[in-house]
Amino acid sequence: MSRFLIVSASMGAGHDAVAAELAGRLQGDGHRTACVDLLNLLPPGTGRGLRAAYRTALRRCPWAYEAVYTAFFRDRGAPVARDGWMPDTGPLAAALEPRLRHVVDRWRPDALISTFHQAAQVTGRLRAAHGDCPPSTVVVTDFAVHRQWLHPGNDLYLCLTGAAAARVRAATGRPAKVCGPVVPAAFAEAGHPHTGRLPTRWARELARLGPGRPAVLVSAGAWGVGRRLTGTALLLAGAGHLPVLLCGKDAKLRARASRLPGVLALGWIEDLPDLMAASSALVDNAAGQTAMQALAAGVPVVGFRPIPGHGAEGVSEMAGAGITEHVADDVTLLSSLDRLVHPGPERNRRINAGRAVFTADAARLVAC
Repeated sequence: MSRFLIVSASMGAGHDAVAAELAGRLQGDGHRTACVDLLNLLPPGTGRGLRAAYRTALRRCPWAYEAVYTAFFRDRGAPVARDGWMPDTGPLAAALEPRLRHVVDRWRPDALISTFHQAAQVTGRLRAAHGDCPPSTVVVTDFAVHRQWLHPGNDLYLCLTGAAAARVRAATGRPAKVCGPVVPAAFAEAGHPHTGRLPTRWARELARLGPGRPAVLVSAGAWGVGRRLTGTALLLAGAGHLPVLLCGKDAKLRARASRLPGVLALGWIEDLPDLMAASSALVDNAAGQTAMQALAAGVPVVGFRPIPGHGAEGVSEMAGAGITEHVADDVTLLSSLDRLVHPGPERNRRINAGRAVFTADAARLVAC
């Protein structure tokens, strides 16, 4: 039995979701785990302020987030410095390094696991500076690996695709393996047909609300972020679909969308696997956990109006790999959905491509 310290950050819900799933799998194999939120290691109020600034930039001034992403995240074509310090990302990691070291000294794990890019910077610094620091694995949650994930002090990277792993190896000189997305098994189980199984609650509810209309999920992440989300929902409703807008924890967005004719607006729900299994497609704007859950559930994913920065790069990377489709306007969105929501070779091909991404168990790779 080993002890794993998993380092995440509550920036949205995706990184914490991966951390929780990894912890559950490791515990199921008999290991002990502890999770730490990197933002909670900062001085009181600082982490909350960073999270609020990030959320505000995405929702209110995406151009500002795009500028920050271009300056500090986007690849400049140069490898990571072998001393592990990057001038434009170092200050925050430098401030967090002694604080995480204190947690490591107190809990004494056998290994570290990072599920957030800034956590990868901190664990990389720890490994480079302290020979007695336990080995560190980075579980990259993005399809497009931006340079803040990259630190040569880490021992192993687990990536979503072969292209991402190649990028990591070239930039850091460290080993990188492909494992695919880390999502709960419930999504894959719900997505496979079960002979004789009675219709689920969501299958019955969607059939009642939109008889004969394919249910299409529209994702807005945990924070309800996206451009013209209600406009997209109305477009789908007018084309004969039943749009299901996933508003996350944004009560105001849900209230607005609930007044739209032919649109089902939902807040944060716990039985998402069953909802996905009852849906025909997902319109995605971030290439995040919701998109990966849909792939596991056998739901075709179409990228549309992606959020700036990591969202736009991730959506493009997924489509370029043939896993999803990325469309540029209303006409091509409806054309894509017309091909994907109904049974047939095109839908089957897209579903199979999505499921093929899940190649290995990240928890087993970490623990081996």
